[in-house]
Amino acid sequence: MTFETDMEGLVLAGMILFLIVLIMGKEYINSKSFHKYNLQRIYSSYGMASEREYKEGELEHIRKYYLRHPGDNQIDDITWNDLNMDSVYQQINVSCSAAGDEYLYYRLRTPVSGREELEKWKTEIDFFMEHEEERRRIQGLFYQLGRMGRYSLHEYIENLDILGERRSGKYILYNLLFLACIGSMFVSPPFGIIGLLVVVCHNLIGYFREYKQIEPYITSFRYIKRMLDAAEQMGRMKVEGIDKEQERLLDCHQKMKGFIRNAYLLVYVEKGNGDPLSLILDYVRMVFYLDLIQFNKALSAVRGHLDEIDEMVTLLGQIETAVVIGSYRKSLPAYCVPRICFEEDADRHMVIEQLYHPLLNDPVKNSIDTEKGVLLTGSNASGKSTFLRAVALSAVLAQTIYTCPADRYEAPVFRILSSMSLKDDLIGGQSYYMVEIRAIKRILDQVKQAGEEHGCVLCFVDEVLRGTNTVERIAASTQIMKMLSAGHVICFAATHDVELTKLLEKEYDNYHFEERIEEDDVFFPYTLMPGPATTRNAIALLKMLGYEEKIIADAEAMAGYFLTEGIWKQGGQERE
Repeated sequence: MTFETDMEGLVLAGMILFLIVLIMGKEYINSKSFHKYNLQRIYSSYGMASEREYKEGELEHIRKYYLRHPGDNQIDDITWNDLNMDSVYQQINVSCSAAGDEYLYYRLRTPVSGREELEKWKTEIDFFMEHEEERRRIQGLFYQLGRMGRYSLHEYIENLDILGERRSGKYILYNLLFLACIGSMFVSPPFGIIGLLVVVCHNLIGYFREYKQIEPYITSFRYIKRMLDAAEQMGRMKVEGIDKEQERLLDCHQKMKGFIRNAYLLVYVEKGNGDPLSLILDYVRMVFYLDLIQFNKALSAVRGHLDEIDEMVTLLGQIETAVVIGSYRKSLPAYCVPRICFEEDADRHMVIEQLYHPLLNDPVKNSIDTEKGVLLTGSNASGKSTFLRAVALSAVLAQTIYTCPADRYEAPVFRILSSMSLKDDLIGGQSYYMVEIRAIKRILDQVKQAGEEHGCVLCFVDEVLRGTNTVERIAASTQIMKMLSAGHVICFAATHDVELTKLLEKEYDNYHFEERIEEDDVFFPYTLMPGPATTRNAIALLKMLGYEEKIIADAEAMAGYFLTEGIWKQGGQERE
């Protein structure tokens, strides 16, 4: 009977063990299949626009790396917002890692510093575009690196001081008390058991209280460990053009071996897996404060290697960004590698052929060749603002990711600024006009500095001083635009004030967009035309919507007289 019972127990234990192995094997296979599917999706999506959806506020965390690395010639917030650069970033970004996300954002806001840096980008981008096997290995590595979650690694690093100085002496004391209670059980079992329960409860309560404070940082430490793994693997790959980066990555890995050793339990053992062994190990770690002791050691190592951590983010981000730029190039209907002149005495000559805006589904291409400013006129919705943004965006992309949505781009290196999509500052109590003149003032300040340093400024202004009355707007706009026509500046401006085309015809090349009215409908070809606008659609639209004929006729007569004579005529009387 005893033998049969033992056999039944062994059979039951064997079945349970078999089920556990079966479940674990199934989970392992499912995990492998899931990762394999994701990698194939990443490989096959190379050369396609990103379809990633961003959570609310996610870009604010992504931009932390950029904020920690300020530069002299970066794209400021006004220009970034004017050009809808958040949308451009999201279209481009097919990164798999947080390092790639953050560095690409930084790159799009930070023009390259010189020709050598630009040529290095060209070498790396071309290599990954032409070598699929190496590119896929790199993509797989960055897929393993992954992201952290909601917050940026730099946000955790910025808040390390909040933790203060952490020492493990008290944890060691609590562990000694635990061992003392176990020892006392051999002398007085009741006393030892009671003491043991008291110490266990104390340790568990203290553990949960302190672990809550450090848990977010443990997430960041795990990401640092994954970066170190990626740095080591990347450093040993055979990839053309990134040998210097590989050497520096291996150097960072070597310097941070102490962190790897001190953070073993934190980064290798995940809490709450649910299986019995993990549950037992969880309680062992909690009772003996093993997580907290290792955290303090890892924290000390991190604080001593902040430069290496930042360098790893930079190096890994640079490499993945080169892969991403190649993918973006392949996703575009057309692109060119720009020719940029970095010489300080470079002529202000800008040539762009077959330019288009990459955010538009079916864009109309235009070309521009100018050695001075460009003044755009035309009716509402004719394409002026879109063209301004397309030119500005082409310059930004040319100087940051060495890629231009056009057939040809040649220009000097610019400091790029704009004043286009401004709004009233209700919270600050500033009117649209105040916001506008402040935005333009910052451009004028840069123009003055650039002139002193013999650099070039490329600026864009949509509807100069639209926030004030006609007489003062035209007078002030004329003088501002003349200052923006200096020898080291190229200004693109759009206006409805046709008077400016005459007042500024010596300083600016006049171009326009026009509309066509066909069968009581307005059609916009969006084609850039030389010269100032000669057509108007505002009055025609009144007619199409059924306004009285007298209003239409009188308005057309007044407008025609003004355009011919330069003065307004009302009720048979001429008015200056």
